[in-house]
Amino acid sequence: MVAYHEFVALTQSADSEDRGRAAHLAAMAYLGHLGPADEHAALYAALIGFLDDPSVKVRAALAYGLLHAIEAPRPILLALLQDAAVISRAVAQYSPALIDADLIGLARNGDLTMLLALAERARLSTRIAEAVIARGEIGVTLKLLARTDIAYRPETLAALAGEQGDNPRLRGALLARRELTPSARLKLVEAVGRALRETRIVKGAVAQRRLDRLMRNATDTALSAIGEREAVRAAPRYAAEMVESERVSTRVMLHAVVNGHVLFFADCVAELSEVSREKVFSILEGGGRPALNALFARCGLGEAVRNLLARLVFHARTADLADDVTARHFVVTALTEELIIEHGGDIPHELEEAFAYLSEQNVMLARKAARGVMPAFGGQSLNRLPAPDFDEPGQLALPAV
Repeated sequence: MVAYHEFVALTQSADSEDRGRAAHLAAMAYLGHLGPADEHAALYAALIGFLDDPSVKVRAALAYGLLHAIEAPRPILLALLQDAAVISRAVAQYSPALIDADLIGLARNGDLTMLLALAERARLSTRIAEAVIARGEIGVTLKLLARTDIAYRPETLAALAGEQGDNPRLRGALLARRELTPSARLKLVEAVGRALRETRIVKGAVAQRRLDRLMRNATDTALSAIGEREAVRAAPRYAAEMVESERVSTRVMLHAVVNGHVLFFADCVAELSEVSREKVFSILEGGGRPALNALFARCGLGEAVRNLLARLVFHARTADLADDVTARHFVVTALTEELIIEHGGDIPHELEEAFAYLSEQNVMLARKAARGVMPAFGGQSLNRLPAPDFDEPGQLALPAV
């Protein structure tokens, strides 16, 4: 234990190292003090005195002693936050005694190094994290989005997606967040599609028309897949947003059923027809053709489209369209042939969009199904294939020259 007169000698020393030792000892004594209140007050006064020391080393030693203590006096910490940059950053990053009211000013007005220090705090509230993100520093924002211990408000992430959706690193960080709203997630996926279209290696390897088909198919799949996930969570708001923004077309509805996203399809039908989800599910699961036609008529669909969707629903009841690519190919092929036969090859104007979609899907699904068939064929045992028996005696007869 350092005697009192030795402590006084350290505080009055001309050497900043000695005064720094005294400041650190005073901080440790204050935090560990269990004696009378007047002694505690005296130690507090000593800490206040070290704030006026001209040496950064002394004030840094004081900050180091209080840095990780929840019991550290806030007035002294607030004074240290206004000190030299190396001291203020350390206090902002490590001190658990600071509250949001102490940090919000730093988040709104601090420089880049201070924002990085705040982003590295062991515990950071949503309020402070969002204030730092609002500063628009991409590097700091990426650090904060990577932290799974912070729950952001969905509207904050949606606004960030709208402002910075063209930044690929930020786009990936946003897509990894569970709080991201489905509509914002769809916007980011569309931004990915636009970026892929402009990528030189993609533009050079794929013909423009085929690239357009691939990107449109991928976007439609993302739209319906996001809707399917929201429907599983019993959150039909996404389907309502898609209907309000006129994103739900005949093509999208066909695509949802063909890819097994039947819950999203049901939500769209419920929004368009203004019928309860429960009743829509009941009709889609077991309703006959008249009930299906009546339901689709409430959606504002024409007769030809209603009949096509009814046929597709009947196929979906007996096929595993969500996981079986071969089943999807069979259903699309069957629908295409039925339309050609029914209309004698003269597809009506009302079904042109649907027929074009089915034709595109027929080719894509045929390729996917072929990719699955060839490896399976190649995996068969070669022992079953016929081969000549070279063990039989006899000479080979060669043709005369």
